[in-house]
Amino acid sequence: MKLTVTTFVTLDGVQQGPGGAEEDASNGFDLGGWLVPYVDAGFGEISGPWMDDADAFLLGRRTYDLMKAHWPNVTDPADTAATKLNTLPKYIATSRAEGLDWSGSHRLDGDLARRVAELKEQPGRTLQVHGSGKLVQFLLRHSLVDELRLLTFPVVLGKGQRLFEPGVAPGAWRLIATRPTEKGVIGHTYAYEGKPALGAIVVDAQGKEELVTT
Repeated sequence: MKLTVTTFVTLDGVQQGPGGAEEDASNGFDLGGWLVPYVDAGFGEISGPWMDDADAFLLGRRTYDLMKAHWPNVTDPADTAATKLNTLPKYIATSRAEGLDWSGSHRLDGDLARRVAELKEQPGRTLQVHGSGKLVQFLLRHSLVDELRLLTFPVVLGKGQRLFEPGVAPGAWRLIATRPTEKGVIGHTYAYEGKPALGAIVVDAQGKEELVTT
């Protein structure tokens, strides 16, 4: 399975607490709920289809607990997100087994990088990560993410946990899709291409510049 990360980020790369003040106030973060003013029909038109190819989910413990409090109560069969989340396997990166009582939940512990790599070897289309900021940091450090699906919001916070924190593995990403909403949110999809290429601007004897990639 291809491992995809779907997350919401601000213009300055913050991903912490997008949905509400109580979602994640760790480290004194007091700007939770920053995405709410920008949600419109276009928001769902971008994020909704991203769920269509899900065959399993990989979640951090905080995100799992937040989702478990909501999605089992959504029983409309026409709701694709609810149907997927309530029926497909969910793998939770946690050392705690208690509370994993949402149908289809499985605990991942031990060597997490190895366990995730094994999941990616299983048949299927996508193994999807939603939210799960700390888990995403781990996956990026270990170059385990195949595709980024980002919704970027036109707001700058100046603080909070960012998508790309120090220690992330260097990588090159290819833009494969982009779409804006009327409220200025932009959906981007990036495919991982490996280590970034480097280069230099070389000026010859005649003063002509040439871009040289190494």
